[in-house]
Formats: sequence, C-alpha cells, structure tokens
Amino acid sequence: MSRNILCWTDIPVVDLNRAMAFYTAILAEPVVKQSGEGWEFALLPHAGDGASGCLSAMEENQPTQTGPLIYLSVEGRLDAAVTAVRENGGQVLTEKHPIGPYGYRAVIVDSEGNRLALHSPTD
Repeated sequence: MSRNILCWTDIPVVDLNRAMAFYTAILAEPVVKQSGEGWEFALLPHAGDGASGCLSAMEENQPTQTGPLIYLSVEGRLDAAVTAVRENGGQVLTEKHPIGPYGYRAVIVDSEGNRLALHSPTD
C-alpha cells in the first residue's frame, strides 16, 4: 500500500487575518477562513483529498523556529514566492538553493514567526 504519510499540518499563528494575507501572497492562491461553534482556522489550498493544512490561532500551539521544518509547494514560482515573503512581513533565512534531484528550496520565517521551507521541483 502506497500512501502519503504526511496528511495534515496545523501552522500556528498569532494573528489569523495577517497570516491569511501572508500565505495568500506566498502561495498565490486564496487561504480561506473556516469557522464553527467555538473554532476558527484558515484552510490552505489543496486539491481534492490531498494533504494540506491550516493556519491555527490556538493558545496551546505557538509559532516556532525550532520545530519540524514544513515544506510548502510553490511549484515553478519560488522566486516570486521569496519576493512575496519579503513584501508581506516575512524573512528569508536561506535564499533559494538546489536540493539535489528534489529541486529547489528557500527557508523562511513567516509573518507569525514560524520557520518553513518553500519548495519547487524546477528552477
């Protein structure tokens, strides 16, 4: 049986609206707020039942630069995504660089203080 081992991630945020604007700019797709009785988060773009995640403002889940490194796909638009990081309150820790046969990545800090990687299989 072959399956995706990673299926979901909660990216901790302090300010949900600011984080939504940041990720919408970086991913070049809308990040959509979802809410119900007693909960609210922003859903990251995804296709069908594919792996995805959300931006989550919960007291017990705080932004960090020292936890697992989550990779977000920005297929074919890594340069534009890195520019959007800088223009939307983020920081670039490691500029775009090759990662062998797996493509390219840049390591960033988002608008909330999380360390993440942006990935593209092509330059």
